[in-house]
Amino acid sequence: MPQFNKRGNRIRASDKSLVFCFSAGSLLLLFLTVVMLLNLKTILTTDWKAISLFQDGSVHFTVTPYRIVTVIVSALVCVIAALFYQHFQYDRVKQLFHRQKLAKMILENGWYESETTQGNGFFKDLPASTKKEKITYFPKLYYRMDNGLLYIRIEITLGKYQDQLLHLEKKLETGLYCELISKELKDSYVEYVLLYDTIANRISIDEVQAEHGSLRLMKNVWWEYDKLPHMLIAGGTGGGKTYFILTIIEALLRCNAVMYVLDPKNGARRFYLKRVDTAQSIKIVLEN
Repeated sequence: MPQFNKRGNRIRASDKSLVFCFSAGSLLLLFLTVVMLLNLKTILTTDWKAISLFQDGSVHFTVTPYRIVTVIVSALVCVIAALFYQHFQYDRVKQLFHRQKLAKMILENGWYESETTQGNGFFKDLPASTKKEKITYFPKLYYRMDNGLLYIRIEITLGKYQDQLLHLEKKLETGLYCELISKELKDSYVEYVLLYDTIANRISIDEVQAEHGSLRLMKNVWWEYDKLPHMLIAGGTGGGKTYFILTIIEALLRCNAVMYVLDPKNGARRFYLKRVDTAQSIKIVLEN
């Protein structure tokens, strides 16, 4: 049961406009708050019983230069607040976009069920003329961001959309600009774990450290070699495989590990590892 306490945010059909609703609601509340604070003295000293908004059948509202300035200042405060929020709460903003994209993915691919109902007009006595779509089934999809990783959990109900929901790897990687780390099938649901913002999570060679049976490869990625000692490194030509291997060797030698480097091809490159005691550093010599 503790696993279900960390399901995350439920993705619903209404999340298709999540970014707009969140931005409009938050900024509107901030705008009204700033306007009221700037006009607080006028609001407190005004006799509201003697004021009537409608006079002579028309709306009576006096526009003064100060009120125009307060509106402009409030709008500028909203813009600055939005920029600061985007800068200091970047992950929260990305979460809103991710949840919106997941809701649109379900809707645009038609992975839901709905029925058409007749919408009631303003006058109930008149026959209904508009049709309204009512969603009767929407997949249970949960989203959670934790420690630089995205956890997307989808319930599997043996329905007609099961095959699509079981193979979302490419859609999630390209749509959310993440890299899939693992995909685990559990009782009645599948969980996708993706690495979020790989560029921002990169670290320098000096930060790659081996401690407590694990090797730090990125800010939020560790290789637990005591539990899983096997590693397969693959990639295209010039992708950085050699530098990655040398980085791993150097990090492991820093913790006084005994290491044997083999060249099964017996080809053009052999590795000789030497420790320079005086400098307490590692020298890696490549010979042809």
